[in-house]
Amino acid sequence: MKNIRLAGLAFLALAIALSSTAHAAGIDQLRIFIENTRGAKAEFTQTVSAKSGRKPQTSSGTFAFSRPGKFRWIYDRPYYQLLVSDGEKLWIHDRDLNQVTVKRVGKALGSSPAALLAGDNAFEKNFSVKNAESADGLEWIEATPNQPDSSFESVRIGFHENLPRAMELRDSFGQTTRLAFGALQANPALDAGQFRFTPPPGADVVSE
Repeated sequence: MKNIRLAGLAFLALAIALSSTAHAAGIDQLRIFIENTRGAKAEFTQTVSAKSGRKPQTSSGTFAFSRPGKFRWIYDRPYYQLLVSDGEKLWIHDRDLNQVTVKRVGKALGSSPAALLAGDNAFEKNFSVKNAESADGLEWIEATPNQPDSSFESVRIGFHENLPRAMELRDSFGQTTRLAFGALQANPALDAGQFRFTPPPGADVVSE
């Protein structure tokens, strides 16, 4: 479950879209994406594969994002889980356990893959980024964290027409998380209330 949460943090920022050059190199498209989009919403499908070869875990849901640092990431299947950030705090609500984990956004995202897209050029501070090969009709970038204690070894993001269409993360546990994004809308009207969260009555609240 922890790795699913980390993946959520990694992708919650992927809704910052739009610009012009359809076939620009991956890094150019990443920068255009960050510079031109203040918010977005999308659907996602996530697959987590282990080095051991066990059956991949698949989940799906939706997310909305508003820069800087506000997002709502929802896993609908196979079970419900909610991640909400108001830009300062991050709430992770596990409805089945009736548990809420609260973190400071800076600590939670810091040098995580989400920093590639969530902040103002934060990826250049926290990651070493290079263009990767073109594949599957996408222009890819590959990023490695500058902090040696990062949970992720590398992150790859595939762009088309300056929008992120896919992401792949390899973590220090030998797992690979792949996400595909659909129905992504750049700069939609977003209700500010969805980026606030109040723990439900009786929930076990844990601060980290």
